[in-house]
Amino acid sequence: MTLLAIDQLHTSLGGKPVLHGLSLAVQEGEFVGLIGPNGAGKSTLLRAALGLIPSTGKIAIAGKDAAAMPAKERARHLAYLPQEREIGWPVSVEMLVSLGRAPHRPAFAGLDAADTAKIEEAMRRMEVDAFRHRPATDLSGGEKARVLIARALAQDAPLLLADEPTAGLDPSHQITLMRLFAQLAAEGRDVVASLHDLGLAARWCTRLILIDKGRIVADGAPREVLTAARLRSVYGVEAYLGETQGGMLVMPLDVAS
Repeated sequence: MTLLAIDQLHTSLGGKPVLHGLSLAVQEGEFVGLIGPNGAGKSTLLRAALGLIPSTGKIAIAGKDAAAMPAKERARHLAYLPQEREIGWPVSVEMLVSLGRAPHRPAFAGLDAADTAKIEEAMRRMEVDAFRHRPATDLSGGEKARVLIARALAQDAPLLLADEPTAGLDPSHQITLMRLFAQLAAEGRDVVASLHDLGLAARWCTRLILIDKGRIVADGAPREVLTAARLRSVYGVEAYLGETQGGMLVMPLDVAS
């Protein structure tokens, strides 16, 4: 099943065109990494897919016109993790994660056993259950990131869009998160994440979409997309490309001359 389909997407920000007719489809069980230089349009693509910024073109979520979907229905199909990690209220970690269950409950309804199980699983997976009673505003930047990811996981949507989800995480938690996203894809869900770390993207994603100047430059398996010539022309870097037991290794070495 196609969980996300985008056809001829155009967007402008501040009167300046950013995305130029992007088209893509994401099937069940994919972990898609959106990669590209700063300003390429990765975050804009995610926000446009969510209807957060004006765009033209067609966007379908689970086969339905996204523009016609009520917000609550959309939230049952799609979870979003934005770049911004600020938490405005001093609620407990557990309370914040529980907000992910809102799309599945009537207004003002309490949590049932299924909700509680999803919340517990999400906190355990992101290793935040040990400080469930702490105010979320008191956490470090990395801890806040993990709590917000747990909230998105608790939403239990078939499709997760994540904007730079590894930012602010230490290497151990970056790898834990990427492994988790790969597990979600193996379970039949979809993850689409914008990523700057090409090494993580190459090792864990099943598919990479390389965007440059608002257009898709390459789309395919990591080994097909991440070539020395593309890294040189798109990123302006010379890179070492190798193989390890765990997958492809990508290491930028120097600025291309």
